[in-house]
Amino acid sequence: MAETLHQKGKFGTAPVFLTAISTILGAIMFLRFGFAVGNVGLIGTLLIIFFGHMVTIPTAMALAEIATNQKVEGGGEYYIISRSFGLNIGAAIGIALFMSQAISVAFYVIAFSEAFEPLRGYLLEETGFDLPKRVIGVVSVGLLALLMYYKGANTGMWMLYVVVAILTVSLILFFAGTGHYEGPRVLRAENLDFFVVFAIVFPAFTGMTAGVGLSGDLKDPKRSIPQGTMFATVIGMVIYVLIAFKLSGSASQEDLLTNQLVMSNIAIWGPIIPIGLAAATISSALGSVMVAPRTLNAIASDRIIPVPRLNRWLAYTRKDNNEPVNASMVTCGITFFFVLIGDVNAVAEIISMFFMVTYGSICTISLLENFASSPGYRPSFKSKWYISAIGAILCIYMMFKINSAYATLAIGLMVGIYYVLSYYRKDKSDLANIFSGVIFQISRNLHVFLQKANSEDSEWRPSVVAISKDSFKRYAGYDLLRWISHKKGFGTYIHHIDGYLSKETAEMSKECLQRLIKMAQVSKSSVFVDTIVNPTFGASVSQVLQLPGVSGKENNMVLFEYHESEPNELQEIIDNFGLIKAVGYDVCILCTSENKFGINHQIHLWITSSDYQNANLMIYLAYIILGHPDWKGGVIKLYALFSQDDKAEQSKKLFESVNTGRLPISANNVQILTRKEDTLITDVINQKSRDADLTIVGFRSEFVKKLGAKAFEKLDTTGSVLYVNSENQKEIN
Repeated sequence: MAETLHQKGKFGTAPVFLTAISTILGAIMFLRFGFAVGNVGLIGTLLIIFFGHMVTIPTAMALAEIATNQKVEGGGEYYIISRSFGLNIGAAIGIALFMSQAISVAFYVIAFSEAFEPLRGYLLEETGFDLPKRVIGVVSVGLLALLMYYKGANTGMWMLYVVVAILTVSLILFFAGTGHYEGPRVLRAENLDFFVVFAIVFPAFTGMTAGVGLSGDLKDPKRSIPQGTMFATVIGMVIYVLIAFKLSGSASQEDLLTNQLVMSNIAIWGPIIPIGLAAATISSALGSVMVAPRTLNAIASDRIIPVPRLNRWLAYTRKDNNEPVNASMVTCGITFFFVLIGDVNAVAEIISMFFMVTYGSICTISLLENFASSPGYRPSFKSKWYISAIGAILCIYMMFKINSAYATLAIGLMVGIYYVLSYYRKDKSDLANIFSGVIFQISRNLHVFLQKANSEDSEWRPSVVAISKDSFKRYAGYDLLRWISHKKGFGTYIHHIDGYLSKETAEMSKECLQRLIKMAQVSKSSVFVDTIVNPTFGASVSQVLQLPGVSGKENNMVLFEYHESEPNELQEIIDNFGLIKAVGYDVCILCTSENKFGINHQIHLWITSSDYQNANLMIYLAYIILGHPDWKGGVIKLYALFSQDDKAEQSKKLFESVNTGRLPISANNVQILTRKEDTLITDVINQKSRDADLTIVGFRSEFVKKLGAKAFEKLDTTGSVLYVNSENQKEIN
C-alpha cells in the first residue's frame, strides 16, 4: 500500500483550530443566522444549535478518540474511515467527501461575492457599472488556484491567522453594538418548517472537521487533532448561542427576514460585517481548498482509482513543500464549474448529506471500537459509546428529515461507488477488522447467556461434534454435518492429525485449518471448524467429547464417518463407543459408498420395535437434513417394520403422530411392514431402499457391545447409510 503524503509534518495544533473555527464561523453565520431567528425565533434557533451540535460534538469526540489511538496520516477523515471500514468503503465515502469539500469551496466563494454587495451598489450608483458577482467569484477562484499552486498550505496558513483576527474584531464590534430596535425579543416564530431552516443553517456547524484534513501536515496528529477540533467545536457553539440571543433582542422580525446583512445594523461600525463576511467566507474557502486536495491525494496514494496513471498523477506531491498540486488543480477546476453555475443552493443540501454520512461513519467507528473492547484500542482521549451512538443515529435521522430524496441519492451514490471499486479491487477485508471484535463480544455474551439459561426442559436441538482424519479425502461427513447445522442445529468439525504436538505438527495444523476454513467458505456452511493433534484417534475422541458446544451449550451428539471399503475405520469408532456412551452423547455413524448421497432426493427411515427409542431422533435428523437447499425437492419415506403381534398397536401410535402433525412426514410416505420371523431386517431394507440416497437406521448399544463391527452389516443401497443411537427418547413437539 502506498504511503499517503509524507511522514514528517510541519504544523502544530493552531492550524487545526484556525481551519476549523474559520470554517465554522463562516457564511451562514453572517448571511443566514438572522434568517433563522426570524423564521423560528430564539427558541427554535437554540434548538437548531442544540440538535446540530448533538451531531457535531459526538463526531468531534469520536475523531479525538480515534486520532489518539491510531496514527492519522494524510487524508484526515478519509484515512480514519478507510483504515477502519476497509479501503473500498473508505474510498466510497472519501470520494463523496472530496466532492463535498470541493463544492464547498464554490459555495464559500459565491458567499464571498455577497460581501461585495455594498461596493457593487456604490459602483452602480456612482459610475453606472454593474460588477457581476460571477466575475468576483471567478477571479477569487483563480487567485486561490495560483496561491495553492505556487505557495501551498504554508502561505494559506498565514492568511488564516489574518482572517481569524478580522473575524474576532467583527464579532467584538457586533456584540458591542445595540442597533436601534427597541421592540420585544423575537422568541417564537413559525414562518418556515423547523427542518427547512435546520437544513439551511446546519452547514454552519460542519466546519469542525476541516482541520482534520491537515493530518498529514501535522507534527503530532494525536495531540493536535483532538485539541484543535474540540476547542473549535465548543468555541463555535458558544458564539452561535450568543449570536442568537443578540439577534433576537436587537432586530425586528421583519429585518431579520429581509436583510441578510442585518448584523451590520447592530454592529458599532456597520462595514465591519461585510468585511468579516469576506474574511469568513474566503477563510472557509481557503480551508476547504487546502483540505479537499489532500483527501483526493490520499485516495490516489492508496491506488483506489481504477486508472493507474490517474492514480499516479493525483498522488504526486511537490518535493520542496509536499503540496498535492495536481489534486489542488482538480479541486479548483470543480470549483470553477460550480461558481460559473452560480446557484449552489440545491447542491449545498447534497453537501450536507455527504458530511452527515461522514460524521455518521466516524461515530459508528467509535461506537464499534468501544463495543469491541479490543486490547489494541487504547486511545488517550476516551469518548462514551452512547455518545457516539447518539451521533450516528442523529446523522441518519437528520439526513432524511432535511431532504429524503437527497439523502437517498447521497447514500445510493456512495453504494454505487463502492460496488464499482469492489469490482476492480477484490478487497475481502472490508469491515472485517472492526466487526470481528464486535462479533467476538456478541458471541461471548451469547455463549455466557445460553450457558446460564441452560435448562433440561428447554427444547432439544442437535449440537453435533464430528471428528475425522479423512477430511480432505472424503467430504460426506462434513456435508452431513453442514446439513444438520444449516438452521436447526449446531455443528463443530474437528480434523484429527496423527502425531505428537510439535512445531512441525503445529504448522501442519494451521495449514489444515486454513483448508477447512476455505472449505466452509466455499460451501457457505455454518459449521465451526478446527484441528487437533494427537498420537491416536482415541485420544482425540476423548478430548473432543470435552469440547464446549459452538452454540453456547454442551454438545449432545457425536458424528463419525467411514467408507464401506475400510472396515478398520469402523473398528476405530467401535473401540471408542463405550467412552462416548459413558458421557451420554447420541451417536451417529455414517457409512459412505462410492455414490455418496446419490442425487439428494430420497431419505428412507427405518423404524423397528427393537430400537423404538431411536425413532424420534432419526425423524428429527431426516427432517433437518431435508431443510437444506441441497435437498430441495427431496422426500422422506418412513418404513416401520413390526412383528405381527406388535403391528396393530404400533401402527396406531405411528399414524396418530402423523395425523396430529407431530411427525413432519406425509401419511402417504409412511409404510407399515410385517416382519417375518425367517426374514432378516437387512434383507427387507435392501429390497425397499436400494435406490435411497440416504438410509437412516437405528442401532442399540448392547448390540455393539455384543457384536462389534457385525452390528453394522453392509446394506445393499446405492447411497449412504446413517446409523443412529439415541441416548434417550426425544420428544417431538
